[in-house]
Amino acid sequence: MARKSSVPNRGFRVADQIQRDLAELIAREVKDPRVGMITLNAVEVTPDYAHAKVFFSVLTGDPQETQEALNHAAGHLRNLLFKRLHIHTVPTLHFMFDRTTERASDMNALIAKAVASRSKDDDAS
Repeated sequence: MARKSSVPNRGFRVADQIQRDLAELIAREVKDPRVGMITLNAVEVTPDYAHAKVFFSVLTGDPQETQEALNHAAGHLRNLLFKRLHIHTVPTLHFMFDRTTERASDMNALIAKAVASRSKDDDAS
């Protein structure tokens, strides 16, 4: 019986470790006032570990300014990650604003509005 390769799992483990370490490093090391309270939602690492997309959402602050500040600090954060991670190549970090929570909130508001208008129609009948 052939052994299953653990390479795909390794990519997920590396991405998960990068996400955890970056959350800690951003909170402790990034002093830029444009970076308010953020949540790192996901990290996607390319198969060759050369690049990582880091998806974040914003609790406070402007998403565009936060993204600029994080990308400005990406080189410094990568150097700090290099000291923590035990992998040959630490990926170049690319921070991207994740609109998923924003869209979910908008959808919930639309659903609530539709339900409210439907109940009014039912009451009128």
